[in-house]
Amino acid sequence: MAKSHRVLPGFEISLGYTLTVLTLLLVLPLIACLFKAATLTPAEFLGAVWTKRAVATYMLSFGASAIAALINVLIGLLLAWVLVRYDFYGRRFLDALIDLPFALPTAVAGLVYSALLVEKGWYGQFLVPLGIKGAYSRLGIVIVLVFVGLPFVVRTVQPVLESLEGEAEEAAAMLGANRWQTMWRVLFPALQPSLMTGFALSFARGLGEYGSVIFISGNMPFKTEIAPFLIVARLEQFAYAEATAIAIVLMGMSLASLATALVVTMVGSPQSALRCVRSVASMGASCRVNVAMACSSNLRHWIARGVTRMMAGHPKVRASMMQSTIR
Repeated sequence: MAKSHRVLPGFEISLGYTLTVLTLLLVLPLIACLFKAATLTPAEFLGAVWTKRAVATYMLSFGASAIAALINVLIGLLLAWVLVRYDFYGRRFLDALIDLPFALPTAVAGLVYSALLVEKGWYGQFLVPLGIKGAYSRLGIVIVLVFVGLPFVVRTVQPVLESLEGEAEEAAAMLGANRWQTMWRVLFPALQPSLMTGFALSFARGLGEYGSVIFISGNMPFKTEIAPFLIVARLEQFAYAEATAIAIVLMGMSLASLATALVVTMVGSPQSALRCVRSVASMGASCRVNVAMACSSNLRHWIARGVTRMMAGHPKVRASMMQSTIR
């Protein structure tokens, strides 16, 4: 039996280097964090992570991160749709501008938004008279987290939209679906795993964000103090075990969100195309659209061939289309 040759040789060496780097940079620091927290007794651990001040920081960090992630899902989906579906002047510049939060230091982002949202800032001079306080408030924290987390949603949804061809949308329209039905029953099932992944990444980034938030939050205990700032405060007090315990809580929430997104992606991706096909097929069966009577002969042949290929496995719709073609 002939031995198969890899296009890129050295798989064993590459895998060894990869595992070594991941172990040194990721696994060992996490293990060290767990060992440091293990020096505390269960009562001391709960006493460190479940104080009134700590719970207030958890609620603020988790709530602000979740709200910012939801906003990022909506805005990110819209931006990804515009960048993929439309060709306009300045599209490449807008596409590159999406990555600005990746390149910009987070401290700079916090300082910029603080200057904009203060009472005499460009935004604050209009918002403060209306009773909307941006700087040194929870609203300001959400705004900054939206800024730093938006690219995660756009960059996870954009490749999926690029891979989705327009035939499914055109077939749904030919079968009588309106725009809302096409979006909800055809596009959304295919985009759901990427949206969940973008939400999880944005949430995890916001949960651990420190540099940009401390400049705009004011760091007032029980009001605008975030959990990462509490960790730094414990470190300044040389309470390393307590700081590690709080860090483990944040790490657990971040890993849980990422694991949930991974499971949704693994389970949803193989079934999203099937749900898309079944949705279009059900719309065709319910609407009873006679494609042959609505189009010319050439277009009828193209639609019958494309839609029948896409809806393989749905005999009801396929038989209906075959009867329409015969007529």
